[in-house]
Amino acid sequence: MKQINNIPKKSCIFVNIKNVAIMYRPIQIDREKLTIMGVLFPDLKTLDRTANAIGSNMYEGFEPSANHIILIRDYVMDKITFLQFVEAAKNTIHV
Repeated sequence: MKQINNIPKKSCIFVNIKNVAIMYRPIQIDREKLTIMGVLFPDLKTLDRTANAIGSNMYEGFEPSANHIILIRDYVMDKITFLQFVEAAKNTIHV
């Protein structure tokens, strides 16, 4: 039985890459202009925090619009409270 990093093959989970689908579409991030999908950010730290939050959700199938980017940016920047964020998110859910 073949081993990988001293772990027996029967202990590993193998995935056939040909059957894996990409679950998100790329979004436009411009670190020089400090924009995500054309939405301007005040600094690179805020842009990165927002991009990380969006990316995590995109793995679950979330497809952000510019309005979503603004909402998440404003929450990350403490411009809106969590409750305001949730209420606004409820109004933009597309089922």
